[in-house]
Amino acid sequence: MQELSRLIVKGGVLSPGELKSICLTAESLGLDTISFGSRQDILLSGKVDPKDLETVDNLQVVPSHGEGSVNIVSSYVSAGIFSSTSWLTGEKYLYVLEQFRENPQLKINITDPRQRLVPLFTGHLNFIASEHEDYWYLYVRLPEWEKTEVYPALIYSWDMAKIETTIEGLLKEEPESVEMIFDLVNDAIDTNNRTIDKPLQVPFYPFPYYEGMNRIGNDKYWLGLYWRNNKYDLAFLKAMCDLCSDCKIGKISITPWKSFIVKDIPNDTKLIWEKFLGKFGINVRHSMLELNWHLPVANEDALKLKKYLVANFDQNDISTYGLTFGITELAKKAYYFTSIVIEKNEQPKALSDYKIRDTYNLLYAKNFDPNSREYITHVQDVDQVELPGLLMELSQLYFEQLGTERDEEKLAKKADKTIEAEVHQCQDCLTVYNETYGDQTQDIAPNTPFSDLPDTYACSLCEAPKSNFISKILTQHIKQD
Repeated sequence: MQELSRLIVKGGVLSPGELKSICLTAESLGLDTISFGSRQDILLSGKVDPKDLETVDNLQVVPSHGEGSVNIVSSYVSAGIFSSTSWLTGEKYLYVLEQFRENPQLKINITDPRQRLVPLFTGHLNFIASEHEDYWYLYVRLPEWEKTEVYPALIYSWDMAKIETTIEGLLKEEPESVEMIFDLVNDAIDTNNRTIDKPLQVPFYPFPYYEGMNRIGNDKYWLGLYWRNNKYDLAFLKAMCDLCSDCKIGKISITPWKSFIVKDIPNDTKLIWEKFLGKFGINVRHSMLELNWHLPVANEDALKLKKYLVANFDQNDISTYGLTFGITELAKKAYYFTSIVIEKNEQPKALSDYKIRDTYNLLYAKNFDPNSREYITHVQDVDQVELPGLLMELSQLYFEQLGTERDEEKLAKKADKTIEAEVHQCQDCLTVYNETYGDQTQDIAPNTPFSDLPDTYACSLCEAPKSNFISKILTQHIKQD
């Protein structure tokens, strides 16, 4: 699989009919398997002419090594089976994804901060659900940016696609800050933004076990399937798509971990599914040691290294529940989304004519939470034989701090105080004006008292007049210097 062609699968969601059509087309090209990519797309091995895939409706083909669209990542796969924001249902994801009619050139993530299966911050534009129904935080890191910056307003669900399209159109102007993007977007289009009334809170959850048959409620199940080599047999997939159709299952979801999940399996068909898996000899009992790795696609060296490390963990009875691991090459610019990262160093060019041992760096996320986006270097330039022991050290460190207060929680208790602050709330739509944050949607600077707002000020959401706001007391946690 040195040559790979990608099929864009928007949000990692497709119907059984679409997946079966892909399998039939792959078979016509002489393939026996397909694979999944880290952005919930589908990969076909070998050089594939896009014309050969024209029979696959509604799915764009990106040729091997070709420039083009990138897949939209979404946490639809987690909806209904893992922790979630109450208003963000599976149907809501589908409505939002349907807006994106054009294939984007920027990486887009559409995620729920309360789930752990899908990374939040690995895109160029990262839409993350807020507590307010149909409103999203937007974290921006354009291709040449070093850091992620938060967009200074919450984005309305039905504005997401047009805001993304507008930002893509602004790239030629090389925006240097999120404030510049905000101003240019507001000049270009009308939006239904909402003021950010508090910063994004991302709760910490251990990485979930996502394989096997699992109950949803009282009358349904979900099934997670994982192939160790990321080569999924076409004959099995076609038969599974037919079974999904027989059971009136409408969607199949791809994960970023090169696996997939089938939801809403009726309770009375559970035995049929178990017999089906047994008929094809499908193993659904991989340990967490296998499931929690993110590897570069079609990289045999990375797969061998993973097998070596997993074997060492297994021989030493090491638990890695809740942890995730990634293998990457330092030569490639990567945005990590695992708890622990194993970086393979690039061999010095001056020694390219000599065979020398590979060396690695080990990094771990702050508090072992990839959503912190802050990585700490544990060791550098170590040989492969040293990695198992060092990874066991990190695993032990993780379990020692698991369940204790995280660093920021300790700092908050030491450095924060609780005060009551006056805010003003719109009586119609309940939007809050907090002078601490101001209202950047209307060029109102932070720390502007409500009394100093112009008489023409109107609610940023429903455009009610200033007189429609009433005073309320809000309890706040304020960090002391």
